[in-house]
Amino acid sequence: MARGRSPGYDEQCGTILAGAAQLFAARGYSATSMNEVAQACGMSKPSLYHYFRDKYALLVTISEEHVSLLETVVGDVLAQQLAPKARLYLLIQRFVEEYAGAQHAHRVLTEDSRFLNEEDRERIMSRERRIVSAFATVITELRPELSAPALAKPLSMLLFGMINWMFTWLKEDGKLSYEAMAPIVADLFFGGFPAIRLPVDGE
Repeated sequence: MARGRSPGYDEQCGTILAGAAQLFAARGYSATSMNEVAQACGMSKPSLYHYFRDKYALLVTISEEHVSLLETVVGDVLAQQLAPKARLYLLIQRFVEEYAGAQHAHRVLTEDSRFLNEEDRERIMSRERRIVSAFATVITELRPELSAPALAKPLSMLLFGMINWMFTWLKEDGKLSYEAMAPIVADLFFGGFPAIRLPVDGE
């Protein structure tokens, strides 16, 4: 009979993933060793291997769980059946706020995804594309005429450009917080959104 997991197994996995994400974010994936991860988590290296077979398994799990969390946010917001503008506003707000608690994992996803093998990278990127598509769908609902020149996805990527790289300049001990920035990002996007002009042939 196979031995079941201990009651604290999932909690310990979470602790390890958080510690590894912090190290990867600070030092880079390639410069971090399993021994350093074990030390950061207050455990022995053999114990660490009981939970994760190698450093690559940590990278995949950190990246995939972060994307999974964002997919859950999208699902939660879409399930509320809000009007398009309120839906997009809430998506922006929730994403910025989620990044506040997942800064290390987000940095790993954006900066260390190049170390993923092709299969894992494509699987994770396909989930990211679904998230972008959800934003693009709401943008198209707000301005249906944007669908013909296929502007909804580029606008979504521009919006993510504001959100995704906030961790590079927003300091944890600074005067501004992610919570304070969330409505600012939304207002900035919505302030310029009505002014977007459709491209004219020949321009």
